[in-house]
Amino acid sequence: MLKLPSQSVKQKLSWLPSLLVFGFLLFALVLADTRSAVAIPPPALHMRAIPAFARKYGMPCSACHEAWPKLNNFGQNFKDNGYQMMNERDAPIFQQAAYWPVAFRITPNWHRESVNKTDLTNPATTLTTEGQLTTHGFDLSGLDILTAGTLAKNISFLLVPSADNAGAFHFESANVRFDNLLHTSWLNVKVGKFELDNIISEKRILTLSQQGGLYRIYHFVPVGDINPFGLGDNQLGAELSGHSKNDYNRYSIAMLSSNDGNVGLPNGHGYDTYMTLSTAFDAGSLGLQRVGAFAYIGRAPTYVSTTAGGTAIADGLGQKSFYRAGLYGLFYVKKLDFMTMYTHAGDSAFLGTGTPSFADLPAGARGPIWNGGMIETHYTFNPQFILINRYELIRMSRQALASNPGNLGDIDSLTFGYRYYPFISSRAGFAFHNEYSIVRQRGVAPISLTDVTSSSLFIGFDFIF
Repeated sequence: MLKLPSQSVKQKLSWLPSLLVFGFLLFALVLADTRSAVAIPPPALHMRAIPAFARKYGMPCSACHEAWPKLNNFGQNFKDNGYQMMNERDAPIFQQAAYWPVAFRITPNWHRESVNKTDLTNPATTLTTEGQLTTHGFDLSGLDILTAGTLAKNISFLLVPSADNAGAFHFESANVRFDNLLHTSWLNVKVGKFELDNIISEKRILTLSQQGGLYRIYHFVPVGDINPFGLGDNQLGAELSGHSKNDYNRYSIAMLSSNDGNVGLPNGHGYDTYMTLSTAFDAGSLGLQRVGAFAYIGRAPTYVSTTAGGTAIADGLGQKSFYRAGLYGLFYVKKLDFMTMYTHAGDSAFLGTGTPSFADLPAGARGPIWNGGMIETHYTFNPQFILINRYELIRMSRQALASNPGNLGDIDSLTFGYRYYPFISSRAGFAFHNEYSIVRQRGVAPISLTDVTSSSLFIGFDFIF
């Protein structure tokens, strides 16, 4: 649990949240383009933070969270134990009948989106030109309904019906986990739809804007590539995992359907494998440090089969291989922490060029290969106020076509902001969230084939109850 600063320090810093709020509002007014007032929907939340757990165990939210929804090691251990403290209060039979582990989360917001080069068609002349498009206005995020806990001792569950900001629902997560098999924390089995065992969790990401609300190294696809897979997407399958009692050492191995988490077996057949391993060590007054590695080996379809009338009857045929692998580290220097990640990835030449497996590859085709890096820093003044900064880069090592420019599709992304929590309680969570994100991608302008720069400014009230 983080300690609150002394009264004198808190008095010195009391002006900071108000100043930042004023600064972001002023920044928003300066950037606002009065010629356009159409809002672009931001990403859905999909974050795992349930105040009901704090109510169940009579503990403050800061016991598990450095800054909601970011977990500390105690919170990670609680999650790895199947939402259990390993005491007599874990099983639901010992709870009052009125206890119901459900939370609702949504974020009313104002946001501004801008793209410096997009194809714009003049309706009078039908001619297409390249220009800047800026939109801004008030909006809503998606809605998450989160329920998680134990069905019985050592049998836990997570269910997240989730909607986009237009109200279209789907199941973001739905899984059951059998915990502490053979009376050891090293054997746990999860079945259903779940987030991959990513310690750097996209479901607990602290940024929310359209450009900054995802990890690009999890979702990058080279120009012309048809692989829909995203390492941050929840997947369908079964996972074997384990950890030491203090959660310093962890592993997981998952077998997953090759559907990128989509229901109904759209790819028909095929399985992927995901493996991760990490270890942590206590660096004294600096804090707990963690390093780990991961690898994903999968398959993705290259064409769709249709009837004579053109109706799709099988989405996932002609599967070809791809892989994602990398290293990550979580490093703490007291209140300052660093999340770092390196990824190395590659796709089949058929995926990279969008070629059906039954067809010949284009001349000069080869499997695209790329590398990605990320560093995200947080400075946690106290459990109520955190500063956020993230920089990501992605560089193509080998293009799918030899004729492509070597830097085609390369990405640089910068995101920064803060979250201010006016109160912390076991009944509800509330944060004032301000964020700015800017992304540049090389050579993808629709007409001039020059660089495209996109930006998001996001001001919202993030709440869960």
